[in-house]
Amino acid sequence: MAIHFHEEDLPDGVLEDASISGGALAVDTETMGLVTHRDRLCVVQISDGSGDEHLVRFSPGSDYEAPNLTRILGDENRVKLFHYARFDLAAISYYLGVMATPVFCTKIASKLVRTYTDRHGLKNLTDELLGESISKQQQSSDWGGPELNEAQREYAASDVRFLHRLHDELTLRLEREGRMHIAQACFDFLPTRAELDIAGWAENDIFNHS
Repeated sequence: MAIHFHEEDLPDGVLEDASISGGALAVDTETMGLVTHRDRLCVVQISDGSGDEHLVRFSPGSDYEAPNLTRILGDENRVKLFHYARFDLAAISYYLGVMATPVFCTKIASKLVRTYTDRHGLKNLTDELLGESISKQQQSSDWGGPELNEAQREYAASDVRFLHRLHDELTLRLEREGRMHIAQACFDFLPTRAELDIAGWAENDIFNHS
C-alpha cells in the first residue's frame, strides 16, 4: 500500500484498469475552504481500491488542464465513491469542468440506514463499520501551501482508503432495509444538487413551501 503524489494530473496509464473493484473509484477533494467560487481546489485524491492512493495537487494559478484525471472522473461506466459527494462534485465540476458521475455517497447511505445515530462523519463510519481509526487532525490545514507535508498526504489518502469497503457494507444495509431504491434516487440527484450549489442555491431549499 502506497501513497503516490502527482502535480497537475495523473500520469498516463494510472487507474486505467477498470477490472479492479468493479471499476469503482474512491474520490475526495481538498480545497482552501467551503465556498466553491472563492476557495480553490487544491488536491484531488483517488483510489481504485487496490491499496494505493493517488494525490493530484494543483498549484496556485493552475489552469486545471488535467486530461487523464478528468477522463477517468467523467467515465460513465465507473462509479465514483464519495463521502459527502455534494461538495466534491461541485468543486470538481467548477474547477475541472467534469461531473464525476455515476455516484455513491457514503454519507447519504449512512443517514438512510444508520438512523440510530446522528454521527455520520467518515471517522464515525470507519470506526463503527470497519473497526478502523482515521485521524482528522489535518482537516483544517492549509492545503494551498507550496508543499504538502507527510501528515497532510496521509490524511488526504485516508479519506479515500476505506470508501470501497464502506460502500460494500452500506450497500448490504441499504438492501437489507429496503432502501436501496431511494438511496439510488438521491445519488442520481446529486449532480443537479451540485449544479444548484454552484449557481447560487446552496442555502435556499427550492423544494420548501416558503
